[in-house]
Amino acid sequence: MEEESFKNRLLKRNIDIWIEKYRPEFLEDVVGNPFVINTLKSIIVSGNMPNLLLAGAPGTGKTTSILCLASEMLGPLAKKAVLELNASDDRGINVIRDRIKSFAKEVISLPPGRHKIIILDEVDSMTTAAQQSLRRIMELYSDTTRFALACNQSEKIIDALQSRCAIIRYFKLTDDQVLKRILKICEYENIKYTDEGLETLIFIADGDLRKAVNCLQSTCAGLEIVNKENVLKICDIPSPERIESILKCCMNSEWRKAHNIAYDMIKEGHTPFDVALTSANVLRRFDLGSESIQIEFLKISAMACNTMASGLTSTIQLDKLLADWCIAARTFRTK
Repeated sequence: MEEESFKNRLLKRNIDIWIEKYRPEFLEDVVGNPFVINTLKSIIVSGNMPNLLLAGAPGTGKTTSILCLASEMLGPLAKKAVLELNASDDRGINVIRDRIKSFAKEVISLPPGRHKIIILDEVDSMTTAAQQSLRRIMELYSDTTRFALACNQSEKIIDALQSRCAIIRYFKLTDDQVLKRILKICEYENIKYTDEGLETLIFIADGDLRKAVNCLQSTCAGLEIVNKENVLKICDIPSPERIESILKCCMNSEWRKAHNIAYDMIKEGHTPFDVALTSANVLRRFDLGSESIQIEFLKISAMACNTMASGLTSTIQLDKLLADWCIAARTFRTK
């Protein structure tokens, strides 16, 4: 029955973008993080929503679940009693003082015990001054307004805000959870696919359901059949098998071979950062034979990704990554 009701709700939507078409409207339809969903359901039952800080990786359902909560708590009044802003775009102190404060001041007739809800996405990108101003507004209008703050990195939120919120942490979705929803979409959209194609899609998503759905729609729109080759072509990431070959070469301290494979991928248009980032994803799934060497390789990969993300994306950084892996493998063999 639950599956049927979800399908019926989808049939009523005339939306071309799949991440919006398949965005859940009720908490029961949200994928993953069952403990979090049960917590939000208990808030609906109690009717008293505290200020919330939702922390977790992108594509895990933070904004979607709070929109579902607001819709279920306020019903048809949610359209005028909920303000949603993306703090990465509207992150200045003037926005806090003008738009948010003005909405908090508005008088809206709601059922007893219910509050207006302000949803702020990507709060970790807000300036410290804006966060301080937001803290003050939360205090002044606590009788009429509740805040739901979504972020990827909770450590970037000032302590004064964190202490005023109930912190709810979202975890990346498992491969099985992503696969289950992707299979539903394939069924509803009559998509032709192969098992390898879906496996590649899940690998690329790495627990981010929004990314998986976007990649699925892009592949269908461009090449119709969702197979491994088409997914890699559309999503434009280095082949995981070639990354595995690089790791095997480094395990044998064969730097030159690893270098040649990596540079072949660069000649095809991939950047050193693409190779480093994909290697980090592969390492979480690829068995190097020893947990200690696996952790060391992941540590080296993370440091390389961090360096490249800061702007140092030259091929020298990629050569250093391969050399560090070779040195680490040789060190563990001699122990």
